[in-house]
Amino acid sequence: MGETRIIKNICCIGAGYVGGPTMAVIAQKCPHIKVTVVDLNAQRIADWNDADLDKLPIYEPGLADVVAEARGRNLFFSTDVDKAIDEAQMIFISVNTPTKTYGVGKGMAADLKYIELCARQIARVSKDDKIIVEKSTLPVRTAEALRTILTSTGNHVNFQVLSSPEFLAEGTAVTDLHKPDRVLIGGDADAEGQAAIEALVAVYENWVPRERIITTRVWSSELSKLTANAFLAQRVSSINAISALCEKTGADVDEISRAIGADSRIGAKFLKSSVGFGGSCFQKDILNLVYLCQHFNLPEVAAYWEQVIKMNDYQKHRFAKKIIDSLFNTVSGKKIAFLGWAFKKDTNDTRESAAIYVADELLQDRAEIHIYDPKVRAEQVFADLEYLQTHRKDAIHGVSLTTDEIKNLVKVHVNPYTAMRSAHAIAILTEWDEFKIYDWQKVYGQMLKPAFVFDGRNVVSKTELEEIGFHVYNIGKG
Repeated sequence: MGETRIIKNICCIGAGYVGGPTMAVIAQKCPHIKVTVVDLNAQRIADWNDADLDKLPIYEPGLADVVAEARGRNLFFSTDVDKAIDEAQMIFISVNTPTKTYGVGKGMAADLKYIELCARQIARVSKDDKIIVEKSTLPVRTAEALRTILTSTGNHVNFQVLSSPEFLAEGTAVTDLHKPDRVLIGGDADAEGQAAIEALVAVYENWVPRERIITTRVWSSELSKLTANAFLAQRVSSINAISALCEKTGADVDEISRAIGADSRIGAKFLKSSVGFGGSCFQKDILNLVYLCQHFNLPEVAAYWEQVIKMNDYQKHRFAKKIIDSLFNTVSGKKIAFLGWAFKKDTNDTRESAAIYVADELLQDRAEIHIYDPKVRAEQVFADLEYLQTHRKDAIHGVSLTTDEIKNLVKVHVNPYTAMRSAHAIAILTEWDEFKIYDWQKVYGQMLKPAFVFDGRNVVSKTELEEIGFHVYNIGKG
């Protein structure tokens, strides 16, 4: 019979958007558990340890307060991975699992090389039994691969592998961790597997009501994560598909969202039309789902989910094309101001942000792009654009630009008004609240005429801006 272990020492490999906030909250809510977050990136660990809480590598409302409370008491950040693995009874794996950019499954399958390296390191270092928790967003059946590596290379140590995917949303991560809709834990059905599940349940029970902790088989847990994100992304693509029709027919997509969202069977969330979804999970998880379906010879299911991605790509392309068409069919040499670069407000994460793809299409036409985002640093903007040049899906998506060309055409500003001064057009690409309260009269006075605003998030008032004199394009408003 497996006995439930009382966990007193946790290690998390990976100090990113999942590992950092999740472990900070576990440490805050479980002062009796020592929590060590390790990462090979020394700069990232230094940032987590910085006395200046504004320098934490991740911006999330409320996160600095959580870190301040627990850091140094029972929350530690370190680059000594082996020591943390050796001491821990439970090890969370929160490393990056990007979509493969090479080889078999290129462009769809998850790249599991970091997960595999983690497993080999855990197996090499461990001298006593460990519970391994997959926290990274992973394709189904990764737990099986993990278990195979651990048991075949380990020092005759017993490993239990659990899947406990993270459902937090960036921008509200701390609230989501404090009051989760559900915590999902998947494990084996045998006694040892159930004991491992209960050990993790006991950690979460320090602050999460037991009825919100769902336990499943390990495969169901892994697939639930992919499915949840696929369903949410599908809702966004569905309303975005209707937004294109609204523009042609004179309907208003926000009115339609309100009308259908009032139906309790549908609900109001994730029906906000926009320039498209971004973030590290939606696209990656759907591509994983598509790849799985192809692998198991379910082409119709694969095609169904792939359409969600195609619709999202179409929305970004449609927005960029609208800017070019409105500016008399060329943006060459024209200054376009971008408000927002993060994929959504209240985060500094830019992964798969719509802004990157819209910018790239305009750069193909040699536009000059001036960017302002309250939380994203200039080096991140250039890194995003450069990454795209070397990872284009195919030739249809444009020609790669050199580093010099990008540096000549792109400027990042710390002041929104200088970003917009003398611009031909403004494109709003993130829904930061501050954009609503700018002095738009002043902005209009300093722009070239006709002055255009392309609102990709429907955050400003079309009526008010048109009264000032702007030409305003809103998504889904005819």
